[in-house]
Amino acid sequence: DHETIDAAVGNAGEALKALGKLREGLQTLPFFGGGKVVWFKDCSFLGDDRTSGSSAVTEALAELAAELKTFRWDGVRLIVSAGKVDKRKTFYKTLEKLGTVEHFAALSLDDRNWADTAEDLAYKKLKALKKEISSEALAKLVANVGPHAAQLHSEVEKLAAYVGARADIELADVDAIVTRNKQARAFALADALGDRNLPVLLKTLDEELWEIRLKVEKKSEIGLLYGLISKVRVMIFLQEMTKAGWLKADGDYNRFKAQLERVPADALPQDKRINPLAMNPYVLFRALPQAKKYSSAELIRAMDLLLQCNMKLVSSGLDESLVLQQTLAQIVRKEEVVR
Repeated sequence: DHETIDAAVGNAGEALKALGKLREGLQTLPFFGGGKVVWFKDCSFLGDDRTSGSSAVTEALAELAAELKTFRWDGVRLIVSAGKVDKRKTFYKTLEKLGTVEHFAALSLDDRNWADTAEDLAYKKLKALKKEISSEALAKLVANVGPHAAQLHSEVEKLAAYVGARADIELADVDAIVTRNKQARAFALADALGDRNLPVLLKTLDEELWEIRLKVEKKSEIGLLYGLISKVRVMIFLQEMTKAGWLKADGDYNRFKAQLERVPADALPQDKRINPLAMNPYVLFRALPQAKKYSSAELIRAMDLLLQCNMKLVSSGLDESLVLQQTLAQIVRKEEVVR
């Protein structure tokens, strides 16, 4: 028998309720006898934030720590998972003495190899669930989730449940069920630009602009523009890397990653913000065939058009959506040859 208690809370009152549920869970016998596992999941009040520092929460955790010291653990197991943890606090020290504490390094965009680490975590979890996944599907999974270990764990479980008895997981399964984070959703606009698909591009732009108007997330027209500039810059880099013989677009993700590792690091900018090698390899893999849809001259012209768009958004007072639409249409449409 097992019970999961959501410990991700927003204030002290919710934290106290979660602790109350934990007490109940530990003291309630399993329906069918045998052992019981209680998972206190994603506890958000073991760090040094405002909720964690609340006197009521601090006292409640201290009381629970005292109870755990005398608790009879026969047939009962407690799992506590948390992000930030203050190791100085009584509750942490009690758990450390009574059980086993494991630390998992957080994934970070600042780590150039975060995607490889995330892919390894997801692959091992899928193996434990007796599932196989293609290399491209695994890369797409990580690109959709981003550097978020807890969410990656959840998405892997959801993906395994989605395919059911089927052992193999393909790219279509990831596209169908895995939730895309904010960063991955932002790539949709850049992808449509790369695909040179004007109807999809304008539709995606309209969706992004609608979210800006509704203030669903902290987005802005300038933010969208910078994402597009980054996409064009990456395609320019990929064209040059292809001309230099470092990259070949053969459609195999593993071979592409191996090619990236052989690219001379000193041949590219040291600034990670514009260095393509600092990006998620799957994003580059997707962009490589897209770069072939444009000529070098067209991409340089696209950068110039985006710069003009930036100036108009900042100083012209024109309608932002119209400015973006016109700019993207100019970039994507192929110039007709005058005969």
